[in-house]
Amino acid sequence: MENTAPATQSTSPATEDVTPAMEGTSPAGATDFDVTSDWHVASPYEFLRRLRHERPVFHSEHLGAYVLTRHADVRAAYADPRRFSSEGSLTISRSLAAETRKVLGDHGSFLSSFVANVDPPTHTRLRRSVSRAFTPRAVTAMEQRFRRLNEEVLDRVAPQGGADFVAELGHEPSAKLTARFIGVPEEDEEFVKEHVKDWFMLFLSPQPPDRQLVLARSFLTYLDYVDKLVASRVAEPRDDFTSLMTGLIGTELSHREVVELISTILLGGNDTVPNQLGNSVLRLLREGAWPPAPELIQNAVEECMRIDGSSLGSFRYALTDIDLHGVTIPKGSLVLLSTDSAAHDETVFPSPESFDPRRQNADAHMTFGYGIHFCVGAALARLQLRTALEVLGERLPGLRLVPGMRITYRKSIVGRGLPSLLVEW
Repeated sequence: MENTAPATQSTSPATEDVTPAMEGTSPAGATDFDVTSDWHVASPYEFLRRLRHERPVFHSEHLGAYVLTRHADVRAAYADPRRFSSEGSLTISRSLAAETRKVLGDHGSFLSSFVANVDPPTHTRLRRSVSRAFTPRAVTAMEQRFRRLNEEVLDRVAPQGGADFVAELGHEPSAKLTARFIGVPEEDEEFVKEHVKDWFMLFLSPQPPDRQLVLARSFLTYLDYVDKLVASRVAEPRDDFTSLMTGLIGTELSHREVVELISTILLGGNDTVPNQLGNSVLRLLREGAWPPAPELIQNAVEECMRIDGSSLGSFRYALTDIDLHGVTIPKGSLVLLSTDSAAHDETVFPSPESFDPRRQNADAHMTFGYGIHFCVGAALARLQLRTALEVLGERLPGLRLVPGMRITYRKSIVGRGLPSLLVEW
């Protein structure tokens, strides 16, 4: 999902199996975002509703950014790169301690040439190159491979009668599909998984300075691995995405652009898509909608992304003074496009806190972004979510939450993901 961005659940009636940590909403007196709090990710919707109604253009001291909260404004900003620039929006060395920035060196501006972090004409060139690997035919061809990966995991885990969904069921198929697509050897998959997790923690989750240093060194190790993978495919091309991209080095792409592209796709397969699957399974189980009816699965996927999106928004920079709803966003300001708020905008989604797998406009969410930065891998992500839910529903129709479990989310700036989800069948 291209919509991942750095800077800094929907609530339904509580059940006996879910603790207040899961259901805790934003405090009634909350006056700003707080990425260190549980409610920032778990359930910010009362706070976001107040912003939509009272301060649709909000300056957050905590984020150091202006925040757009209404669906129409978020969509318009995505569609207007002449005023809302992506250039440098993912470059977040500004949020790291001085010693961490020193360790990272030039890599403190990592993603500076990634497709989601640039404007046209650079964006046009990069997206054209990447899109060659995500044709409808290529995406469809991956469905059976992904189904088999899910079946293999269930063959191994189903006899246990229970598992941590995140660690044992939800992550592996997506990670393996992405690794094979990229060309990562099977013996390196665990290495990639662990280092991608560290990357997420460093750039997308608040960390103390000492922990930042540990994560930064892990990140540099990961970058070195990807750099060597790219170099190996330059020397000896194979039938994989890395080879396809390295074939464009010198004509359409630079070596660094290929490294950043591959690194970020691996993040999506190891983090963003598995996060969304975990969020979706939790939502379906909480709503008593398991297993999802076959004819509703595709729309249920969209409704789960709307109500419990794995991405909370994207950052942009104002290229000029922007007047909106009586507020002037000064030129050069950082702006958060809150897709999380937009997905709960009651003017677009009636009863937005209610889960409705039959909702006719469920796909009007912007979890994948919008406009020129609409995620190039969106079709593949949707295929993975739908296929995983189909296989899980067929094989584990009695799937249920472990009673009394405490459900929490990872603390994050703009991502929603579960570190653990205990289930049984």
